[in-house]
Amino acid sequence: MTPLRLVLMRHAKSSWNHPGMMDHDRPLNDRGRRSARAMGDWLRAVNHVPDQILSSTATRTRETAALLGFEIAPDFTRKLYHAGPDEMMGVLNGATARTVLMLGHNPGIAWFADMLLGRPPEHPRFADYPTCATLVAEFPADAWPDVAEGSGTALQFAVPRDLMT
Repeated sequence: MTPLRLVLMRHAKSSWNHPGMMDHDRPLNDRGRRSARAMGDWLRAVNHVPDQILSSTATRTRETAALLGFEIAPDFTRKLYHAGPDEMMGVLNGATARTVLMLGHNPGIAWFADMLLGRPPEHPRFADYPTCATLVAEFPADAWPDVAEGSGTALQFAVPRDLMT
């Protein structure tokens, strides 16, 4: 059995320069755009290219997905906008590819990552899951509905600062 692989990413840094703008509509700032490009380059370099992208519909997740530079069209769902772990698992259970990138928001994405892993990665930023933080994890399952809590193994975890120094 080939394990399933999940790339779990929080959106890149968004802008707060638009008073009165709805949270869902906030775009990325310049640092966020650089971080998203760097994370896409890193994922290609370490051979963790997704076959499917599941993303929140928020502007900042849409922009993050586009800037990663993968040649597949994301599946956008409002269910991932500020989703908690249960909602995220529900969306993941509908995935059809073996390597899936999921783009979401904190605090749900940090809780989801922690719930999925048997042991957290040894990285000082895992617990707070900063913007554009990315976990790559594998699961010994044939299909996403078979993934159990705590069954994941962290392969890698990175934040933009790790890549842009």
